Amino acid sequence: MSISSIAVLGTGANGASIGADLIDAGLDPVFIEQWPAHVEAMRAEGLRVHTPSGTRHVHPRVLHLCEVATLRERFDLVLLVTKAYDARWASALIEPYLADDGAIAAVQNGMTTQTVADVVGPDRCVGTVIEISSTMTEPGIVHRHVDPERSWFAVDATAPRGPDVADVLSHAGEVARVDDIGSAKWMKLVSNASVLVPTAALGLPMVDAIRVPGMRELMLDAGREALRVAGEHRVLPIFGLTEASIAESDDVVDTMLDVLYSRFTVPGATTTVLQDWGKGRRSEVDDINGAVVAAGRRLGIPTPVNDAIVAVGHAIERGEYEPSLAALDRMRPA
Repeated sequence: MSISSIAVLGTGANGASIGADLIDAGLDPVFIEQWPAHVEAMRAEGLRVHTPSGTRHVHPRVLHLCEVATLRERFDLVLLVTKAYDARWASALIEPYLADDGAIAAVQNGMTTQTVADVVGPDRCVGTVIEISSTMTEPGIVHRHVDPERSWFAVDATAPRGPDVADVLSHAGEVARVDDIGSAKWMKLVSNASVLVPTAALGLPMVDAIRVPGMRELMLDAGREALRVAGEHRVLPIFGLTEASIAESDDVVDTMLDVLYSRFTVPGATTTVLQDWGKGRRSEVDDINGAVVAAGRRLGIPTPVNDAIVAVGHAIERGEYEPSLAALDRMRPA
């Protein structure tokens, strides 16, 4: 497939970072975004992405969601970088503007590949895994905590458009081309279940949270539960790990946590969940730890740690608690 027309649907911190990488590579992606102030800031001043190696300033073509209906072009590739819970409606929104032989790459947390495939068809969906650390608190400005060299993706190499998606995403980070994207995504879910909501519940950056006494053990327990309910999904190496390193590990969850923190996590970086709560938004707790709970129920396997984490996340979103160190005890099963 010739990739001549690309859209990035969802240009928050991660989507904007990826889009800026594509622009730097000489591509011309269209940014489609739902935050009006962010759209207007990028139109007026461009997008600035601050990275450890310097600041990039790009000027993308930007559309608000309400302007999608004015499109006259069809896209060869859409990178879907919305929240997992927005995958279905966002796919339906952009489907009329997807080329007949085009594809949507679900560059998201959670198990969204089938959700997107249900909307556009399995031959026009490419599952991916994403690992980027970035933050955006003001429109038009992204703080990307790691350069592309320390960012990582997995792409379904068996999908008809998988090789093309891998080529495009290689401008934004290291890309692993895998033959079992479902298992790769579940392994990322294991990692996310360990880190995203638990550290956010403490109200701390990831590096600070794991140092709280008892926190690492809880994080590992959450991930181990997720691994136990993996069902048909295989244990695959992610984050640049190898089959040998996984085979030699006495505790895969512990090994992945160490790699995540040594390679991708930097001081001061917070999870997307804590960023959402800080903006008064709902998080992906149901798509991460909630997915573990749902899998456990299907398989008849208890998931008490993830049950407690989901309950705490919901309570924070209802305004019953603020993220704080007190959440550590609440996330321990009764």
